[in-house]
Amino acid sequence: MSGHVSPKTTYYAIFGALMVLTAITVTIAFINLGPLNFPVALGIAILKATLVILFFMHVKYSSQLTKLICGTAFFFLFVLFGLTLSDYLSRGWFVAPGGTAAAGTRVTIGPPAPIAEPAGQTESDTEPQTAPER
Repeated sequence: MSGHVSPKTTYYAIFGALMVLTAITVTIAFINLGPLNFPVALGIAILKATLVILFFMHVKYSSQLTKLICGTAFFFLFVLFGLTLSDYLSRGWFVAPGGTAAAGTRVTIGPPAPIAEPAGQTESDTEPQTAPER
């Protein structure tokens, strides 16, 4: 199986770039960018994946058919990301006062409410009955 042989310096340079991008990812994770946290992290991840695909998987030096298949795969990946993000961004998010948005969550604020007495009973009916004295 013959193919393009890259020099070791190329692999070391790509490895260094991947390590730098990983360090940037970790650093950015501790910085609050607001709504840009996810897009920045996703952009760095896409850049790292591109480097791995091009150089370590040798797509850069492959045939046109291989490049077409990789491009088509990325196109459909972007379509799926777009559909997922359009669904995610179009939701009206509900957050309960207790801080949870889970379905079926019972939220109580303060002490629990007293248990209501059955209808038709009076307070005298609920007092304990004592035996008459002799």
